[in-house]
Amino acid sequence: MEIVREAAEGVSTSVLAERFGVSPRAIQYTLKADAERQTDAAIPVSAVSVKVTAAELAALDAVLAKAGIESRAEGLRRLIQAAGGVFVPDAQMAAEMARYRASLHEVGNGVGQIAKQMTRANRMGHAAVARANAEFTELRLAQMRGLARFILDSADEIDLLLRRRRDAMQLEATAALKEFAHAAE
Repeated sequence: MEIVREAAEGVSTSVLAERFGVSPRAIQYTLKADAERQTDAAIPVSAVSVKVTAAELAALDAVLAKAGIESRAEGLRRLIQAAGGVFVPDAQMAAEMARYRASLHEVGNGVGQIAKQMTRANRMGHAAVARANAEFTELRLAQMRGLARFILDSADEIDLLLRRRRDAMQLEATAALKEFAHAAE
């Protein structure tokens, strides 16, 4: 959280990376993950009130029942989200997947940092000690790099999965909005 706080105070990514001994990319991922965490944890705090006729309310209830939406509040929330391009009917799953993706990025960055430290140790002449202890061999370094790539690629795949799911949900939202429009006519 210290990275997030200092970045908010205007400290540059490169300065933070140097101070914490990580890459600028790791700082950027950390800041992005925190921003997504804050978005995912958004708590509804505003209320909306609207007066409608009995026929409009019956039409709304019919469309909600057909869509399997149990409450008017949830139906209106989904419409508002759809209007903003955020339609996420399975918010809990989306939040869990976003946290999982962020965790994978953090682990991948950590593994990447370990691989960098191993490379640095090999370049600084610790190679003889490393070979004796079999800690920093080229094979282990290659394995660490491969693991880091795998983890970061997995996180990117999860991100792509979430984006595709969101796009599909937006199409469903558009169809639901059309149903609401036709029901009002």
